[in-house]
Amino acid sequence: MGVRVAVAGASGYAGGELLRIIGGHPDLEPGPLAAATSAGAPVTAAHPHLAHLDSHTFEPLAPDRLSSADLVFLALPHEESAAVSAALPAGIPVVDLSASFRLADPRVWSAYYRTPHAGQWCYGLPELPGARELIAAARRVAAPGCYATAAILALAPLVAAGLADPRDIVIVAASGTSGAGRSPVAALQASEVIGSMSAYQAGGTHRHTPEIEQALRSAGGGEPAVSFIPMLAPMPRGILATCTARLHDPGTTTAALRDALAAAYAGAPFVRLLPEGRWPSTAATNGSNMAHLQAAADDHAGRAVVVAALDNLGKGAAGQAIQAANLMLGLPETTGLSFQGVAP
Repeated sequence: MGVRVAVAGASGYAGGELLRIIGGHPDLEPGPLAAATSAGAPVTAAHPHLAHLDSHTFEPLAPDRLSSADLVFLALPHEESAAVSAALPAGIPVVDLSASFRLADPRVWSAYYRTPHAGQWCYGLPELPGARELIAAARRVAAPGCYATAAILALAPLVAAGLADPRDIVIVAASGTSGAGRSPVAALQASEVIGSMSAYQAGGTHRHTPEIEQALRSAGGGEPAVSFIPMLAPMPRGILATCTARLHDPGTTTAALRDALAAAYAGAPFVRLLPEGRWPSTAATNGSNMAHLQAAADDHAGRAVVVAALDNLGKGAAGQAIQAANLMLGLPETTGLSFQGVAP
């Protein structure tokens, strides 16, 4: 018998990706699969690609049922996640995929969210210094946001090494439509998205901005100022983030930037610094838990440029949550997770 895991919000895109990964995980087995609006419906009605779950149905969202599992994944909107987690026993391990417990400062939270600040849990990005040990010891883990994961992986080593100025950071990142969730929205209909790219929540209003700044502040080097422009791309999944920061020393070379990234991720199985000259693409990471990075020093502008690609449902959500759960359960962090993307 494996570790029984419950998934709340199992009918959504992130919930479906959790179920897909759990289905191939040697040490996990599905427990209660909750989806409030889909309760009573077959799991395959929402996820026809998960044929191995054709005998399972979605359950109502009931904390007492979730508590019967050995570990709970919460793939819910932040306002629901905070309420459900409060009703779970303190001893049960929980990985939350929402924003509910990512931010430490209640004032920052209130500037971006309308609900009360629910506190901060252990931040579930294993690649940050010392994070693996903290996650392994935690009973509550907040999985990072998808955009935030890409930006933090790209920039934190350069800030920590004193190569990049955290006070002058610009991030332009494109995401597939699954990043907006499964609820029907007119702007996400195929006729609106296909053949078009669009920016949204520019001007410092996107909720991942304070999360990125918080992580970079922890990396050291000063108080960060991030200008983040998210974009919607005509693809179902994937994130491509172009992250730039002013160089502390205009003479810093591409080799120095690459050396800092290589040193930071030497022991990170899911972060790959590509060979020099090869730039990341979303297609190469889709279906995997990988993040691909490339860096260059822009001598003309005096800026560091780091491009990151990852699957917003993989390393940006469900894969990262499984990675954290593995650490919490004392398993190798790579267990059940793919290093290889799906192509074409």
